[in-house]
Amino acid sequence: MPEARATISPGLHGFHGGLDLDYHKAPASDRPIGDMPLVDEYVLPLHMHIGAPAIPVVAVGDHVRRGQLLARPDDFISAAIHAPTSGVIQAIEPRGLPHPGGLSAQSLVLAADGEDREAEPLDPWPDYVDKSPVELRSRLREAGIVGLGGAVFPTAVKLATANPGGVETLVLNGAECEPYISCDDRLMQEAPEPIIRGAQMMLHAVGASRCLIGIEDNKPRAIEALQMVLDRLAAEEDERRFAIKVVPSIYPAGGEKQLIRTLTGIEVPRNRHVTDYQLLCLNVGTVANSWHAVVEGRALTERVVTVTGGGVAEPQNFRVRIGTPMAKVIEVAGGYTEGVDRLLMGGPMMGFALHEDEVPVVKATNCLLAMRPVDRDPTPPPQPCIRCSRCSEACPADLLPQQLYWYARARQFERSHDYHLFDCIECGVCSAVCPSHIPLVQYFRHAKTEIWSAERERAKAEHARRRFEFHNERIERQKAEREAALAKKRAAVKAAQEKTAPEKSAQEKSAQEKSAPEKSAPEKSNPETSTPKKPAPESVAEDPTHERADGKASNPASEDASTAALSIEAARARAKARKARVQQGEATVDEAAATRGAGDAATSPGDPS
Repeated sequence: MPEARATISPGLHGFHGGLDLDYHKAPASDRPIGDMPLVDEYVLPLHMHIGAPAIPVVAVGDHVRRGQLLARPDDFISAAIHAPTSGVIQAIEPRGLPHPGGLSAQSLVLAADGEDREAEPLDPWPDYVDKSPVELRSRLREAGIVGLGGAVFPTAVKLATANPGGVETLVLNGAECEPYISCDDRLMQEAPEPIIRGAQMMLHAVGASRCLIGIEDNKPRAIEALQMVLDRLAAEEDERRFAIKVVPSIYPAGGEKQLIRTLTGIEVPRNRHVTDYQLLCLNVGTVANSWHAVVEGRALTERVVTVTGGGVAEPQNFRVRIGTPMAKVIEVAGGYTEGVDRLLMGGPMMGFALHEDEVPVVKATNCLLAMRPVDRDPTPPPQPCIRCSRCSEACPADLLPQQLYWYARARQFERSHDYHLFDCIECGVCSAVCPSHIPLVQYFRHAKTEIWSAERERAKAEHARRRFEFHNERIERQKAEREAALAKKRAAVKAAQEKTAPEKSAQEKSAQEKSAPEKSAPEKSNPETSTPKKPAPESVAEDPTHERADGKASNPASEDASTAALSIEAARARAKARKARVQQGEATVDEAAATRGAGDAATSPGDPS
């Protein structure tokens, strides 16, 4: 059973819970970092960081060089992926991931040509002080820099959440509290200059005034190497903004909130971020690679990986290209020893067992831990919880793991959420101290997964509901627009009719006034041009020339009556037609005159035609 936490050093602050573990850092921490040889094939998952997967910018058959962009970020929270060596893109297909569930994801498969030719690097910015924070963040995004402490959160996004001038203290995390892992320790021993220079650049990027470097007391050589660089910079450049803080080796002192609590005494509460307290925490490997990206223009194509455990013949740290199969890395470390039954990515507390060793090294791979049954304590079958509260006493996040366990086991995930399940950092302390050997962290991970799944389903349902409501609103809006347009058109027609009605009425009245005197007034003749008419006889009988066409004598009274009736009927018909044309505005003066002549004939039946 792990021991309780050690005593906090004077001048530092403690955090709740924690354990004093056997760290097993040697012999890997005692050997220099080795360079991993090139391999024949590299597999680069498009989703090896927090956020959205990257989008390929190359196609199958393309020849690429080391450092060339292979996939661009697809969202604000995403990261670019670059070629680890030169070669040909052999495939873009699903490949296995280093994941506890043995999942696969779309990946770029690069067949190396063995020449390791480099692409044109990004523009080096040795005078980065002339660059704005936005330009520096853009460069880190282009170079694919992510957190190398295990979280693989895009560094550009992390800097963007910290408003320039809103950060007072930069915290460098060099604690590396997980047992067996020593990649940060060796990096601090061998490359302290890029770490300090990278920290200076980060101070400029976020506008911070000081930097605290937290290192556990079990790394004396790393502390000495960094202190030598700081002493030299203080003498040459009057650099006084840095301070190394040696923290006790209490697991998990390397947790972000735990390290900040230890160094500054500030306890970041739930639902708050460290930047709310003018703090920013970065891993030492992250700032070193950030410096290479900005000053030298180098993209992230490799990282330091600890290969250790009783199941490895020659434990050591290696500089490994991203995408290298893990089996090849184990071979370089001397291969497996007899009796190996488990390969973990990460440490024994927070790492997870892999289903196979053919999966690639990704940006989150800080350690490959090969273990035999003799290298770990036996795990008895779980027993019922006895409510001893040891898990609560040891929890560094100050939670109630036993309550979270009961709710997770009963699938009451909402209650687990109410008990701050997502504040759990999955450090494994509760499982390590449980006398009933309950795998508490597994229950918590399962509960988080179920809650995330439920939230995704709710989000999908909410999205579908909003689409349905928007569809209905759009239909109603279009209907209202059509009705409004029709009403507007009708109003315009009505207004036009009302406007023309007085004019039409005046025209009709004028036409009627013209036609009335024309019908009643006698035809005026021009005495100079007209021929005098012979006076009509008083009666037909008095006209001696009137006789029928057949030569027989006619009846003047009967013929006069018939002719008059026909003339009157024809005149009425013409008058109606003329009136209709006048109402339509089509009558002419000639038509009116013609009608007048016909009317005169109709009113004078005795006048011979």
